[in-house]
Amino acid sequence: MSTSTDYQSHLKWQRFWLHALVIVLVLLVMFPFVWLLIMSFKTIDDIFAWPPKWLFVPTLENYTGLWEGDFPKSFANSLIVSVGSTAIAILLGVPGAYALSRMDMGRSNQLSILILASRMAPPIAFTIPYFLAYRHIGLLDSRLGLVIIYLTFNLSLVVWLMRSFFDATPRALEEAAWIDGASLWQSFVKIILPLSGPGLAATAILCFLYSWNDFFFALILTRTEATTAPVAIVNFMNYEGWAWGKIAAGGAMVMLPVLVFSFLVRRFLIQGMTAGAIKG
Repeated sequence: MSTSTDYQSHLKWQRFWLHALVIVLVLLVMFPFVWLLIMSFKTIDDIFAWPPKWLFVPTLENYTGLWEGDFPKSFANSLIVSVGSTAIAILLGVPGAYALSRMDMGRSNQLSILILASRMAPPIAFTIPYFLAYRHIGLLDSRLGLVIIYLTFNLSLVVWLMRSFFDATPRALEEAAWIDGASLWQSFVKIILPLSGPGLAATAILCFLYSWNDFFFALILTRTEATTAPVAIVNFMNYEGWAWGKIAAGGAMVMLPVLVFSFLVRRFLIQGMTAGAIKG
């Protein structure tokens, strides 16, 4: 009896320290974001106050000043480019990943390695060729040009990630659908895609993040018309001084679409990929 009580007490302490460790890690991860959000509601005097002010009168002047300039246009450019490149990458890459998953293993691996090779070179290696090509065909400082360049990187990501999910999907489900008279496309759309919902959601989030957070290509390939939000935030750093309040407000606004997008697809991220599909 004493041994059982000691064991239960030991488990309780283990759970306590595990929960404490998780809480500490969450606080460490969230601290920069919370600090940025708090700073966006401070005046410039409160931002540089020492010791830091935890109790202050919040102000919206940083956000109002942010939206009075060119930032709304840049924010819209980021949204259009990120959503557009993600949607096209999903539409093209998912069927390609399914085809690779159902191909002969040898040929499939060879093609997958070729697709992966497009991500092996550093992005800076493509900068000059893209810049010269875009200047020649008139895609400099255009949202279409950014969509195309993000698509070249997101497409290989979609193929590689979704292929692993399709490989884990039982082929018996497709064969059963074919026996019942379903076509290849019908079995893919009505059976395989729903079961691959978690992978599709995670892949879409990663593609969106890569496009949304890009700074390098947006800086080199845009000027004024297609400037994205990350580049617009940098413009608040000039010779006259750094507008820290606007920088913090811009950073908070840049985080918002990612949080909303992740919230909308959270159900697909937590559900089992093939839970309950096959029994026995």
